[in-house]
Amino acid sequence: MNISRDAAAVSPLRYDPLDPDTLASPYALYTRLREETPVFWHEQLASWVLTRYRDCRDVLRDHGLFARDRRRVGEDVPEFRQSVQSLDPPDQTSLRGLFINSLRAQDLDGIGRRARRQVADIFDRMSSRAEFNWMTEVAAPVSLSITAELLGVEEPELEPYVQISDALARRMDYGLLPGVVETGDRARKKFNALVDSWFETNDRPGTLHDVRKNAAKARVPEHYIRNTTSVTFNASFGTVYATAGNVALTLLQHPEALSRLRDERLLDTGVDELIRFDGPAQGTSRVATRRTTIRGTVIEPGQTVLTLMAAANRDPEQFPRPDELVLDRSPNPHLGFGWGPHACLGTIFGQLAVKQLVIGLLDAGTPLRLAGTPERRRTATVRSLDNLPVTFRH
Repeated sequence: MNISRDAAAVSPLRYDPLDPDTLASPYALYTRLREETPVFWHEQLASWVLTRYRDCRDVLRDHGLFARDRRRVGEDVPEFRQSVQSLDPPDQTSLRGLFINSLRAQDLDGIGRRARRQVADIFDRMSSRAEFNWMTEVAAPVSLSITAELLGVEEPELEPYVQISDALARRMDYGLLPGVVETGDRARKKFNALVDSWFETNDRPGTLHDVRKNAAKARVPEHYIRNTTSVTFNASFGTVYATAGNVALTLLQHPEALSRLRDERLLDTGVDELIRFDGPAQGTSRVATRRTTIRGTVIEPGQTVLTLMAAANRDPEQFPRPDELVLDRSPNPHLGFGWGPHACLGTIFGQLAVKQLVIGLLDAGTPLRLAGTPERRRTATVRSLDNLPVTFRH
């Protein structure tokens, strides 16, 4: 598509999401972007980028003007990508309701208690180790176990599934790294085959059982049910995995915050604040269905708008003291789980999982501490860690 735009709309600031300094901490750059060029064109991403809270929120909730379903602007969406994420209301409503109701019908308290025991068991095994990687030893197994239990499916083998999830996360950055497409699509085929096997053999209690029982209520072709199951499983695992790393690192860097969380009255608001402060979701895109303007910038039909949610979550117009951890912040309408009709299906579950990890750290007999330099995963859409070396030894 040929893009018509004024040269002034291109930010004079260099925004490379995969730059090592940006991966380490993007928030100083986000501040400058919000202040100097809150709406700008990014050539490599072929998108208008928004950095202020109000603009991002307004785009995410206005599904009439800003579509997730690109078929509304004449683009093709292949069948294997057709899911709750590729539909807008009203077409999306019954399918989204089916999955939300099925998720909420599960024994979340029971899943939380079992996750807490799993964390405690892992900590016991790691207590004598001179060093271990939080991401592979804690975040990955806990995220996979509780996701499989929530969905009611046999838990996949850990290492192969982590490789699939990693490839899918990198696939989201195809605009920056075109070479990730082939690997990501191979991973998608492997994962789809796994999901197909669940539909053929699985009859365990859980979300999938309830979804299959009530599938007719969604009034969509059957492949939408399978694809949404795939999206739900991988989004749950990936979100909990990335958040577990970001939250652990934040608490290691702010030990006073972990100490304050011993006050149970701060747990719920504190978990929400940790997600606002350094959550995994950096941005998400929509496509304009008709000509409009944002802060005087003309957006043409068919152009992509990238809402940089992580920048919005530090907007001082919405969040006083945005660069501080305010554990009792309330209300806290952050965009860490999205907003509007495409907000994360499992927001409650994600908060629950992070809460159990925080409780596990509070219950550990010895404080956890850093044992080396953390390494960020080289992904832009999802902010995550590859290696978080920690220890319980002193």
